Amino acid sequence: MKSFQALFIEKEADNTSLHFRETTLDNLPENEVTIEVHYSGINYKDGLAVLPDGKIVNEYPFIPGIDASGVVVESKSARFRAGDEVIVTSYDFGVSYFGGYSEIIRVPAEWVVALPKGLSLKEAMILGTAGFTAALSVDALEFSGVTPDAGKIAVSGATGGVGSLSTAILAKRGYSVVASSGKKDAETFLHKLGAKEVVSREAFQPEKIRALDKQLYAGAIDCVGGKPLSYLLTAVKYGGAVTTCGMSAGGKLDTTVFPFILRGIQLFGIDSVLCPMPKRERIWKRLATDFKLTNLNELATEINFSELPAALHQIMNGGITGRYLVKIK
Repeated sequence: MKSFQALFIEKEADNTSLHFRETTLDNLPENEVTIEVHYSGINYKDGLAVLPDGKIVNEYPFIPGIDASGVVVESKSARFRAGDEVIVTSYDFGVSYFGGYSEIIRVPAEWVVALPKGLSLKEAMILGTAGFTAALSVDALEFSGVTPDAGKIAVSGATGGVGSLSTAILAKRGYSVVASSGKKDAETFLHKLGAKEVVSREAFQPEKIRALDKQLYAGAIDCVGGKPLSYLLTAVKYGGAVTTCGMSAGGKLDTTVFPFILRGIQLFGIDSVLCPMPKRERIWKRLATDFKLTNLNELATEINFSELPAALHQIMNGGITGRYLVKIK
């Protein structure tokens, strides 16, 4: 196979830099499934990977990118054959194993999900890890018994990838969403996604967090951790549920047992990295069916492969609303 392009992170002293390089299959890890990548995306973890102190990448040079969709070129696994359309996310992909910012990837078969009927390769990467995590979060709320008629659902960090897609999926399922964001221009965007109310970031970060606050929400999807999560646990109604999947607002949780033992609140930790394959396949099928968003193309900004370095730096400066789709091929 001829050479192909990949985006490498390189590190010298205490600084990192991004460079497109011509490479070959000989420079990729030996594994079962070789895929021609058509699309990727940009996630917060991808932005962290390019930082010298991002604590994502340990060995350089490295190809980042935790998402990819494309077509199988060669397979040593009976599960896949040449021509199959597939998705690769999670596990060590783009973290300690060469990722999706490459025209060709080679990965273990157990990391690969067949593209479900009802989704295109492009739509799968508009969703990506963010959409998968959002779907896991909504699925957990539904599992907990929180229904659309139970009351409002709070979403923190709602203009981020997970938050925006959670808002859109919840709205499609008939939930009334109260979306929080620190971006001044977020209101129009969030209402377009289906949010009924848009509140400031500070609304979920009161100066004093009580052991129990007013019961305002039937449930919540927290995408940022820290103080907003601490508050939301106190503001969810009896029998409600909260999911959490991020820590951009901090990794420390300051709470008491009272929301759990006096209101019966359920707290669900959402992990997309090691999610078992049967559940992974079920959630992707939901994203292609009852969670399918009709306006997916409107939720992402599409960029070419060559524009990726600038966009990766932009995400760490808070300059991205919604999703960025990276067209590789």
